[in-house]
Amino acid sequence: MEPHNRFYEFVEDFRDPFSRDRDRVLHASSFRRLEYKTQVFLNHEGDYFRTRLTHSLEVSQIARTLARTLGLNETLCEVIALSHDLGHTPFGHTGGDMLDILLREDGHTNGFEHNFQSFRVLTKLEKRYKGFDGLNLTYATLEGVLKHSYPYKKSFTKELEGVFALDKHPSLEAIVVDKADEIAYVSHDIDDGIKYQLINWDDFKDEPLFCRIEAKLAGMDQQDRLYRHRFVAALITLLVEDFIANSKDPIKAYDRIKPLCSTLDARSVVPIGFSSEVAREIKQMKKLLFSKLYRHQKIAQKMFAGKQCIRGLYKAFTQEIDLLPSRQKEILQKRQSHRVIADYIASMTDRYAIKEYHRIYGFEF
Repeated sequence: MEPHNRFYEFVEDFRDPFSRDRDRVLHASSFRRLEYKTQVFLNHEGDYFRTRLTHSLEVSQIARTLARTLGLNETLCEVIALSHDLGHTPFGHTGGDMLDILLREDGHTNGFEHNFQSFRVLTKLEKRYKGFDGLNLTYATLEGVLKHSYPYKKSFTKELEGVFALDKHPSLEAIVVDKADEIAYVSHDIDDGIKYQLINWDDFKDEPLFCRIEAKLAGMDQQDRLYRHRFVAALITLLVEDFIANSKDPIKAYDRIKPLCSTLDARSVVPIGFSSEVAREIKQMKKLLFSKLYRHQKIAQKMFAGKQCIRGLYKAFTQEIDLLPSRQKEILQKRQSHRVIADYIASMTDRYAIKEYHRIYGFEF
């Protein structure tokens, strides 16, 4: 089956369609800005922390490994992984949550949702062609970005009726990216949290997943400077191996006649995933990270400041349109003002948002 782009174009070069998709994403402005967008820790807090860019690269690497081993389309997984976080705001999920609140307060029932924002970046906000907005990616890539995490039916459903089947599961490649995302952030958040002493190994002593890794490290001393690196590598390996072992046979039995189309009802059981035991242990580990790391005082302080920055920028641009750059003021003639302002803020890096806040309000953030 030949995947189709949103807009017809005659392309004859050395690349397949998904490779063209990947290259267009890699050269997009929004992809470069991921380097200075928060994953969990503010970018300027240290040069070791993961950013949205390094996270996307790690997800891509894991997804490609899974796809290659399971006989799926590796390049489709790669481009979905590289694109899946393009819609994130500055200051991580906190920034997106604040934009969602602000838009809803102004009567926008759809609010802000980062998966849909990633889709909008790829189809509307990036500008590379005269005849249309967006990067003109294939439907399989766009569906994967839009539906890579469950549930698929969200506040944006009405805008996509007749375009994507939001009551169906996406391609297996999109589901692989979702699980690669989970593997990446669980492992690298532990890495970053331990590195900057926001959590310690004793916090994990009762976690079954931690005990599995401990056993694999054969009594290696936790004080050893290499322990953290070996732990993270072993954790990723364990999760990847479990996913492959639990998915290989179902994929062989799965109907691959339409490999890039949604075929399974979203209420049905997806044929690939972690074993039930490991899935339960991952969920338990995520709960611990939420309580011990994501809600740590130092993280909470920075995220609170980030929320105030987002709120301040939104209110300033709403009250005084002339604070916006000329490009955004031009777009205001075509699109709803609050959405244009939200798009502009969502596109900012952490440091640019802080700089703009300081410029407008005249005092340090």
